[in-house]
Amino acid sequence: MTTARRRGILAVITAIVLVALGAGVALAVGDALGIRTEPAEQMQPAAAAAAAATEAVAPPELTAVDVPDSERIGVAMDELRDAIADAPQTEGAASLTVPKWYDARAAPDDDSYALAGDAGALTVTATAEAGTTRAIYDLAAQVRAAKPLVDLIGAHEASRLPLRMTDLGAVGVTPDPSEWESGDDYSHASKAFADVFESDAPYIDQTALAAAYDDFDVFLRHSLANGFNAVAFPGFVEFVTFDDAPGGPVYAEGDEHRAKALALREAFAPFWERADELGVKVFLRTDMLALTGPLEQYLTDRFGSLDTENPELWDVYTAGLDELYKAVPALDGVLIRIGEAGPVYDVGGWDYYSALKVTTVDAVRAMLEAFTGQTEASDREVIFRTWSVGVGAVGDMHTDSDSYEAVLGGIDSPALIVSTKYTLGDFYTWLPLNDTLEQGSQRRIVEFQSRREFENFGAFANDLGAEYQWALQQLLAANDGIEGVWVWTQDGGPWRAGPMTLYLKAGFWQLYELNTQVAASLARDPSADVTQVTEDWAREWFSDDPATVDAIVSAMGQSRDAIAHGLYIAPFAQQRVFAIGLEPPPMMWIFEWDILTGDSAVLDVMYSIVRDADGGIDAAIADGQQAVETVEQMRDEVAATDAATWRSPDIRDAFVGALDYEADTLRLLSSYRSLILHQGEWHDTLSPDARAAWEADRATFEKLAAAHLEAYDGDIDHPALNLTAARLGIERSERDDTMAWLARGLLLLAVAWVVIGMIAARTSLVRRPGAAAARATWIASTRPWRARESTLGMLELDRWLLLIIPAALLVATRAVQTSFLSWTHVAIVIGAWVVFAVVMRLFVRRRSPWPVIAAVGGVVMLRCIVTLFALSFTGPGGYWYAFWTEPVLRTAYIAVAFALFLWVFVAAGWALSAQVGARRGTGYVLAAVGAGLLVPSVMIGVIGLEAALTVWNDEMGLLPWGLARILGITTYLDIPDATPWAAAAFALVLLVAGVLLALPWGWRRAEASPRS
Repeated sequence: MTTARRRGILAVITAIVLVALGAGVALAVGDALGIRTEPAEQMQPAAAAAAAATEAVAPPELTAVDVPDSERIGVAMDELRDAIADAPQTEGAASLTVPKWYDARAAPDDDSYALAGDAGALTVTATAEAGTTRAIYDLAAQVRAAKPLVDLIGAHEASRLPLRMTDLGAVGVTPDPSEWESGDDYSHASKAFADVFESDAPYIDQTALAAAYDDFDVFLRHSLANGFNAVAFPGFVEFVTFDDAPGGPVYAEGDEHRAKALALREAFAPFWERADELGVKVFLRTDMLALTGPLEQYLTDRFGSLDTENPELWDVYTAGLDELYKAVPALDGVLIRIGEAGPVYDVGGWDYYSALKVTTVDAVRAMLEAFTGQTEASDREVIFRTWSVGVGAVGDMHTDSDSYEAVLGGIDSPALIVSTKYTLGDFYTWLPLNDTLEQGSQRRIVEFQSRREFENFGAFANDLGAEYQWALQQLLAANDGIEGVWVWTQDGGPWRAGPMTLYLKAGFWQLYELNTQVAASLARDPSADVTQVTEDWAREWFSDDPATVDAIVSAMGQSRDAIAHGLYIAPFAQQRVFAIGLEPPPMMWIFEWDILTGDSAVLDVMYSIVRDADGGIDAAIADGQQAVETVEQMRDEVAATDAATWRSPDIRDAFVGALDYEADTLRLLSSYRSLILHQGEWHDTLSPDARAAWEADRATFEKLAAAHLEAYDGDIDHPALNLTAARLGIERSERDDTMAWLARGLLLLAVAWVVIGMIAARTSLVRRPGAAAARATWIASTRPWRARESTLGMLELDRWLLLIIPAALLVATRAVQTSFLSWTHVAIVIGAWVVFAVVMRLFVRRRSPWPVIAAVGGVVMLRCIVTLFALSFTGPGGYWYAFWTEPVLRTAYIAVAFALFLWVFVAAGWALSAQVGARRGTGYVLAAVGAGLLVPSVMIGVIGLEAALTVWNDEMGLLPWGLARILGITTYLDIPDATPWAAAAFALVLLVAGVLLALPWGWRRAEASPRS
């Protein structure tokens, strides 16, 4: 067999191996992406039955009251008297009598009662004080709903769910409009009590503390009137000195953390004692791990790391709880979250923070065993939230039944309560009911969110009554261990990126108060008439005129349809979508909260799902338009009411303004929905009609966007959507057609160059300027062992064309691939190649560089041809569309592209071997590759991986623009911050190995030769 044939066979085998490696990489990429869908079982609440509102009934004047003398009952009576005072008028008189005895055998939380008597004389009988206070609050609610008090006469069973907890609302939060004006503060820190805390001793501003206490008292009174009896109060390590921690005190003598803990505890103990006085349980709400600087150092020194699987680490925290419960007996327990932590929740200037470290099953079980043991011993309770982020079972115990069992199975402490969101995921519409609430031997509570963060923070009409009722009834039928609810009146998501609605304090919070009231009503009686609750809410806050109440109830009855079909693209939202090991939420085109996204990953996958749904994209577009019509109808109904029948002109303006705002926003979203779906259709079908539809959609969107921003930009009550990402996406899409034509032109030139190279030796073309260069690149790239001979006798012009043509094509291809919008991408790629070339030239030194230039340049040409072909259909947008949605095309492309990428270096080494030998040629290539990788890796490491990825993604538009602003790309995708340094270390190994191989090993031959 001739040498040429052996080399040819070896080249074919090498090519097959490289393509196989490329296919393996492609399959690994596909597996890592993990893009798949499955149908989601939707909640199926029945539409609430509408009924005509009755005439308002004026309450009687209370002329005689005989009730037990206690602070708890006194506060309830304050609410009843205030309700009567707030009524437009009174009619008649009545007395209220409550016997001053209770059944000593009754449970303290037994809130059953009986009401007897008539319109002039009412008597409450209850077995416990909880029943008396409930009866009085129910009477107050009747007054506010303008209904006869005698309607309550009869027996009232104890509430179905005894634990009814709220968050802390907006207690201690200052309504400073300047903090909401920018609209881009995505911090999840409430900054509650920021005015109370001082950095220096005595650490507490007493004036601000007194105001906060009054704030808290108002919140407690209001929550009690709504039917709640527990509150989650933020904080834990802030109040603990850790003096009795195992192994010695955490804080050194004189450490201000200890002094602060004592000061804060003294400041807030009266808050907790006030709640206890009013029959409200207090649970300290904390993330784990909760840390301070010295505490983290203490744990690290003692255990070697923040080893959350070590039971002894948790003894430090339980010692803190022992200390706290002893100091403040009014506290009832602790509420723990492990799934979110980090800087997004931290408050600047305070050395109290959290770290996401409890991420394994063993860690969770060690933590809960420690806390439940402590809780049982101290006669308290511990609430554990299944909201989680982590690896394996811990990562999805919130949504996966098997994972829930793996984490919590067998932990049956009577002191443990497990808290879970009612949706199979976060608080989005279209998500299935969370079936993990149907299992487990633990006590359970269900989480609801009144101010729906993902549905514009309660700024839109959004009556969740029917959905809440269906969910709660289904869960209670499946699990008799459910004993409570936790209703978020304010919390969830960023505090200052949406409207400045602060519960009971600022903005149109009354709009989402409905969800708070309906959740409490259902917790007491899951069969409650939710339409009646809506009517009562309308009478309490807006009007007691039957026609006006009917209009409001009718509008709210349609509100869920408008939200479900206007803020969501239903065919996508109805699927469970999985990608990159995660389950993206059903509202990915708004990622998150107020950012209208423009990235290819989300929009392309979304289009492909909508395309294959019943009705396709036309039905989805029509769905968005119908949502707009629904809101417009709601608005017209409310606006048509008699202004004189409302509680005040301001509250009517707020309601109509909210519907105007919702209609404008959904109109804008409807136009964007059409735009992104037609964009996907063009990439998918190459249809000129789809592109023309996109052009029309773009014009409509730009017009509506300008009007939306003009109307609402800077409006802290109705903030405009953040359109930055959407406009970046449109800018990229605008260039797709042009980039496709440029790609076609470059592809034609590149193919022509290759064809000339293929036929030049057999035709007179070989004598033409450049033909010899083309011939050399073809030969050297396909038969690199002939690279040297292919460049012999070339003219100077041809030699330079060997370098210039591939380099220019590489730069042009990358520029087109990025739509001339990502010079960062181009700079990194070209910079790495320049470093590779410089190092290679230094190694070659006095030898001719043209063989290796011809080999590398020729393969680069082939690699660019593959990319340009992919870009030539509908530009970069089509390129990425295929990547995200076409597994076969993605696999084929990556296999070929990756094989050619590796062939560059194989060809380079092969070309060099004729000049310096195989070993040294391999060394040259490894060293150059190492240097080419090392330089950008170090640069990215210095800049920071998150910062670098953010800039790159902003320019490329592959992942949601909001990802970096909210969660962080590296956090969301679980990419270690040390990745660039690991790449740099690998590059350094290649560089060193290459240099060692490249060095002359002549000393060995010298030692082996005989002395002369």
